[in-house]
Amino acid sequence: MLRFLLTFILVAITSALLAQAPKPEATQYTCVMHPEVIQDHPGRCPKCGMKLVPVKKDRRHPTPNTEDPTSKTETAHSTHHPHMEEGHAMHEMKMQSSVNLTDPMSREGSGTSWLPDSSPMYGRMFMLGQDMLMLHGAAFPRYTNVRTRRGDDRIDAPNWLMGMFSHPLSDNAQLGVRLMMSLDPLTEGGRGYPLLFQSGESWHDQPLHDRQHPHDLFSELSLTYSQKFTPDLSSYIYFGYPGEPALGPPTFMHRISAMDDPDAPLGHHWQDSSHVTFGVATGGLVWRTVKIEGSVFTGREPDEDRYDFDRPRFDSASGRISWNPTPDLALQFSHGYLKSPEGLEPTVNRHRTTASIIYNKALGHDANWATTFVWGQNDDTHEGKTQSFLLESDFQHGRDTFYTRLERVEKSGHELVLDGADLEKIFPIYAASFGYVHDFAYGDGIDVGLGAQFTIDHRPDELDRYYGDEVGYGLEVFLRIRPSLHRHHEMADAMK
Repeated sequence: MLRFLLTFILVAITSALLAQAPKPEATQYTCVMHPEVIQDHPGRCPKCGMKLVPVKKDRRHPTPNTEDPTSKTETAHSTHHPHMEEGHAMHEMKMQSSVNLTDPMSREGSGTSWLPDSSPMYGRMFMLGQDMLMLHGAAFPRYTNVRTRRGDDRIDAPNWLMGMFSHPLSDNAQLGVRLMMSLDPLTEGGRGYPLLFQSGESWHDQPLHDRQHPHDLFSELSLTYSQKFTPDLSSYIYFGYPGEPALGPPTFMHRISAMDDPDAPLGHHWQDSSHVTFGVATGGLVWRTVKIEGSVFTGREPDEDRYDFDRPRFDSASGRISWNPTPDLALQFSHGYLKSPEGLEPTVNRHRTTASIIYNKALGHDANWATTFVWGQNDDTHEGKTQSFLLESDFQHGRDTFYTRLERVEKSGHELVLDGADLEKIFPIYAASFGYVHDFAYGDGIDVGLGAQFTIDHRPDELDRYYGDEVGYGLEVFLRIRPSLHRHHEMADAMK
């Protein structure tokens, strides 16, 4: 399996590099705000709408995270243009990640994870002198109906809100602060929302099954210090209480490929469930588009009191390597040891290994395609190894968005709260979701879309006595409310 994953990653990287290679003889055009955007004809940037400017043929296009105007980054902005100085300055000074000042803001995922540099940003920016505040969030008021004997129907509203703040300490140092909150404890209640074959965490000292647990009121409160040593080399230190360790891909609600899906993946507790961890310290070293980082953190998942701050333990550790070989690709491989993650099973420890490929492509003005593949493996005390696979994709064109998620997860009878001899068995679970959203309010600061999603699940016949004989499926109708796509003119207004 590992050989297959490595081969898959190598083929994906090679194909992307070949596809992205510029034609040396043709005049190329780039965006002063998004230097990763390159095309062989004039026009406007598909991400912010600015007019593209020529790139000199005899000079190399910069890597996305370099900023020194006297270095090779200068080449993308060397041709005179009436708006170049203003755009170049804003790109250098205002569009940096709050985690690491040499990273573009579009690369910033959850915790310290990376998205592709070409990822669109949905949010509102405010400039406070040299300081930057960026607000993100989403809410999904909806009706859900999940069939089968273990299903349920209800009206609820999964939601989250995040603020990112950065303050330059000097030309080469930056302080970042992030706050993420969710009103899930109010809108979802202690049991969370119905999601067939979902598992993880507890309610009233009983393990949850076929439901997605609510997130805590405070999902992240973090502080980051980053330092640039050269235009290509930088580092950072991240502290979160709560926060997210260097383990797994960006969590699902921060991935462009998953942002329109109201549900958590069934493989959440194999891939990205550590995004709410009470006590995290991470150190990272970044060389151009490669990052190596390590974390010490609390292995125990949040308790049932969703309004408190759990006791930090710092008893677990993880490491992750990330690479963005092109502006459209983000790759990561990570491994972590989680001590006693489940409060109901204090003697069970877990080793988690993950690998992911995230691809994002701007397809023209106001059109984007994002796809993510994630593999996650848990190796639990007494239970052994179980694996999860996820493939999700999101295509947005103007007001219309189509998305899908395909999953295969190995879940034990213990995870699904079965009984008798079934407790020790491992069951392969399959799920496929298909959804559509149409924005009837769009591009005016807040997007409001009406969406529908259909999910069908497949399980072994052995589980019929728990779930019934009928086919497992879920239907939901929802509103998707979020900030509009961040554009260049909004940034110019924020600076005034």
